[in-house]
Amino acid sequence: MPVSQNLPRLSQLPLERPAFRLLWVVAGFVALALGVAALLAQVAGDRGIAPVVSSSDIDVGGIEVDVTADSAEEARQKGWEEAQRKAWEKLGGPDISDGQLSGLVSAVVIERERIGPKRYIATLGVIFDRTRAGGYLGRGDQASRSAPMLLLPVTMTAGTYTMYEVRNPWQRAWAEFNPGTSRIDYVRPSGAGGESLLLTYGQTGRRSRIWWRNVLDQFSAADVLVPVARLHYQYPGGPVTGDFTARYGPDSRYLASFTMEADNARELPGMLDQAVRRFDDIYEEALANGKLRPDPTLSLGSGDIDPALQRLIEIGRAIQRRDAGAAEGDDGAETSTSETPDAAPTQAPVVSNNYVVQFASPDAAAIDATLAAVRGTPGVRGAVTTSLAIGGTSVMSVTFGGTLDQLADVLRQRGFTVQQGSNALAISR
Repeated sequence: MPVSQNLPRLSQLPLERPAFRLLWVVAGFVALALGVAALLAQVAGDRGIAPVVSSSDIDVGGIEVDVTADSAEEARQKGWEEAQRKAWEKLGGPDISDGQLSGLVSAVVIERERIGPKRYIATLGVIFDRTRAGGYLGRGDQASRSAPMLLLPVTMTAGTYTMYEVRNPWQRAWAEFNPGTSRIDYVRPSGAGGESLLLTYGQTGRRSRIWWRNVLDQFSAADVLVPVARLHYQYPGGPVTGDFTARYGPDSRYLASFTMEADNARELPGMLDQAVRRFDDIYEEALANGKLRPDPTLSLGSGDIDPALQRLIEIGRAIQRRDAGAAEGDDGAETSTSETPDAAPTQAPVVSNNYVVQFASPDAAAIDATLAAVRGTPGVRGAVTTSLAIGGTSVMSVTFGGTLDQLADVLRQRGFTVQQGSNALAISR
């Protein structure tokens, strides 16, 4: 007889015994613990880079110097003085003495340096104090700033798109960028904790305004900027080519693109720093041209009613007034007409109430369609989501000029199946 015929079937195992029941309970707790550990692993670990503190000082970076002197210390001092003069010329400042120029400098940032016995080669950044340097440079640089823009830097390498899921050089370059003198009001998340789950590359491909409004509201931003960096490593330790694309808005609109190259991986941070500055120039130019404005579709539900919806509401109210006038009878109408033939009927003030409405939300398209239908209902003055559950039941807060019974009636006229509770409604198609 084969050995397999002697083994008991699963249905024949004595699962009703206490030992086996305990085994299943232990197995369930182990599976739960593993699930919790997997969830924590998605938000914990080595991720998140806090942005540097933004200041209003004037920062000029990428200044290259190559000087020689009798000693290393003297060469370094001479290199810093040359960097200050080059940075001042880059700003278009007037001719002043070296002593006056040193008094305007608040810091020198070492981006990269090599020190020899009598030679100093470095790439430096010079920060000028705005209060002291502003008198020489004028105040023309204090132009109006943009609305708060949520920054989502995307990195593509080896066929993988990442944003804040793991630390990467592109995220670090934006975190170390000082936008104090920029006209763009950057909102830079750190990517720590739950931000790595919310801000992913998939978010940049969504077009639903409901999704975008929920994300932007959490960061107090008005719109979104998406700088994309595609990094191509030719071979390990070899040159790195970066293809950069500037996009913006919930529809990922194209602004500009450019290409840069680093000799090796060690030169990559410097290349990315220069790319960040070029992106800032692109966004500032777009702002000056009127392109970088908050998308008006992202402000729906803020209390402003679309003119077309307002017209529908007025038509609905006119029909209600006509029906109410017909119910009063012809005698009352004639008396009222004879007494005040030219006077307009006095309308009682309409009181707006907020009601909770639950609705099925299998996907983002269903959420948009339901919100649009409710907002277009006569008498509805606003509808915003307070809880989203894709694949379940979401909740919205509806501002309506009437009672809950009246709201239920007008929603039924719009084709909804309405279930009424004590102070809430549940609607479905």
